[in-house]
Amino acid sequence: MYKLYSRIFLVITFVITVVSAIIATGLKFDYDFESFFPVNDPDLDYYQEFRRNFENDNDYILIGISNKASIFDQYFLNKIDALTDSLKNIPYILSVVSPTTIKNPIVGPLGIIEVPYIHLNKPELYHQDSLNIYQTKELPGNIFANNARSVALYVTTVNNPSKAKSDSIADNIFKILKNFNFHTTHVAGKVIGQKVYLQTMSDEMKIFVVSSIILVILFLFLSYRSVWGVVVPLIIVVVSLIWLFAFMKITGKSIDLMVTLIPTILYIVGMSDIIHLLSKYLEELRLGKEKIAALKTSLKEVGLATFLTTITTAAGFLTLLTAGIKPVREFGLYLAVGIFIAFILTFTILPAILINLNTPKITEKANHNKVWNKYLGKIVIFVFKRHKTILIITGFVLIASFIGISKIKINNYLLEDLSEKVQLKQSFNFFEKEYSGARAFEMVVNIEGSTESVLNYKILQEINKIEEYLYSVYGTGHIISPLFLVKSANRAFNGGGNNAFVLPEKEGFDQLVEKLSNFKKRKEFRTLISEDQKSARLTAKIPDWGSHLINEKNAQLENFFISKIDTTLINYKLTGGAHLIDKNNENLSKSMLQGLLIAFLIIAFIVGIMFKSIKMIIIALFPNFLPLVMIGGIMGFTGIDLKVSTSIIFTIAFGIAVDDSIHFLSKLRQELRKGKTLPYAIKRTMLSTGKAIVITSMILCGGFLTLILSDFSSTFYIGLLISLTLLFAILADLLLLPALLLMIIPKKLKEN
Repeated sequence: MYKLYSRIFLVITFVITVVSAIIATGLKFDYDFESFFPVNDPDLDYYQEFRRNFENDNDYILIGISNKASIFDQYFLNKIDALTDSLKNIPYILSVVSPTTIKNPIVGPLGIIEVPYIHLNKPELYHQDSLNIYQTKELPGNIFANNARSVALYVTTVNNPSKAKSDSIADNIFKILKNFNFHTTHVAGKVIGQKVYLQTMSDEMKIFVVSSIILVILFLFLSYRSVWGVVVPLIIVVVSLIWLFAFMKITGKSIDLMVTLIPTILYIVGMSDIIHLLSKYLEELRLGKEKIAALKTSLKEVGLATFLTTITTAAGFLTLLTAGIKPVREFGLYLAVGIFIAFILTFTILPAILINLNTPKITEKANHNKVWNKYLGKIVIFVFKRHKTILIITGFVLIASFIGISKIKINNYLLEDLSEKVQLKQSFNFFEKEYSGARAFEMVVNIEGSTESVLNYKILQEINKIEEYLYSVYGTGHIISPLFLVKSANRAFNGGGNNAFVLPEKEGFDQLVEKLSNFKKRKEFRTLISEDQKSARLTAKIPDWGSHLINEKNAQLENFFISKIDTTLINYKLTGGAHLIDKNNENLSKSMLQGLLIAFLIIAFIVGIMFKSIKMIIIALFPNFLPLVMIGGIMGFTGIDLKVSTSIIFTIAFGIAVDDSIHFLSKLRQELRKGKTLPYAIKRTMLSTGKAIVITSMILCGGFLTLILSDFSSTFYIGLLISLTLLFAILADLLLLPALLLMIIPKKLKEN
């Protein structure tokens, strides 16, 4: 009867899995940088208003090209000019600013004359052209490298292009650049970044899954020394993944940077329940029970503990819902769903398969089991003899860890996620080094309760003070603003000389602004001055100093503004995509602390129900709190900053690590209910659950370690730090947890 029902269930499961696999094939890779902006945030609302009033601050592509000889070489410049024409013909590209197309407008008696900065067909003028270029404030660091070894093209795309359009733009640019065969080329920008990230994610997802499978197969074979002990757990985890991917497709979720981690994490975390159930099943068979009786006992004794660990692990991931970043929240939600799917399938498919398999020959593995008992027994003896020493060492470790934690700082770099060997990162570093930087600086200056325009003379004088501070103290590159338009107009009406690139005296200013207003429908005007002329945009490029230093500079800027600027005339606000990412990083780090507190409360509640004892709650939480503190200390001493990737580690690791403690305490509770003394109960618990705890922990550590193969630093740190946390957690469970029990709980503990 059992076999009939189990086979019917397996057939139904197989059909559902086939359908799910068909659905899951529709999943697509997608990556949008803006999805990492904070949701329901006033700064995001302001940024969206900024883009409506002016333009999107990241719809551009930078192309840097160097030459073996001088950049003022006719053959090289002709190739740059031809490249410019080719880029203009690419669909979805609106404009291309190039060294060979920029001109200096001069207003004369006969109208406007546009004098090229480079006289392309007159190489005899190149020397004078170069002198003029490097005396023109807005060109060095923007179009021409500060060291005169390369030039840059500034390509503007359509507003917020879709993935298909972005891929088309990127593919065409790389194809054209390949045809021109320049000495070196560097390409950076949102469109390029998204393509690189998507390709890297796709490649790494395959590497992670294959690496995890190989690693788990190795651990399972060494643990169970049988084919079925490897194949059956693999089947259950793979089916869990297929069902989860189908669920993701049905709910409209695509594969982004965070989702690429889900298969590896679910694969190794889902294996934990299987190993605990299998280990208990084999233990019951060793005691001489029949297959069905062994299964029933295993489901009864391991079922509750495994259900509780499923809740704690899922809770760790669900605390990511406190984050203000959509991909992080979805990552936590879908992983939690996957954990429950894996739990359900473990306690349905696994018994169904085991019922239809021949009973394993346990006697052949007796020697293997004796080896485990030998070493676990030594650990028990060590804890009994040295439990006070363990607690003293723990105290010193805590002190050292807190010292390290005090050194942690919240910091973030835009492309730190990519390793130095990735071409996009090299290109980003190129623009950081050779030009004014690749990070956008965006400031909006608003008129304070006035009917005046931002082109008012007093307003521009205040903006001039701000720009002088930004150049000399803050460290921006050339600033494009309404003041830049006025200075450019003044230069154009005064013969085009660089000495006229200044804010003119009051006399004649009104006439100049009146002439400038005739161009208010042009893009240059509209992207810098709002339609009502009450807001001015100041945009520039800066090096990616990191959010920690930039926040310090922003605080100094605020102090300057309050003390040196007439705040009755104007106010200001910083905005832009980079600014939002920095703010998001800081907010996420704080929200993760809230999430960690929630996870602690959930675990405390579960342990409280199990033991109805405050002491047991403390005993259960402390061994899992210690590894987190140790990781914080390591981060502080090694200079690993707190950011999006490292802040989510703590809640994830805690939710996973606490599982072994619950399994240990659950078995301890069963032994105490039988009337055993505490030392004896600890010994039986260690010998019974110790093997499963060690195996699952090693699989988890090894599985997460595969993530260090990633070219993304966030994935690398998630793999490395969670692995270390789990390693510390297993030491805490095997050494510190029983030591605490011996110290805090009376020698003869009776059931409450």
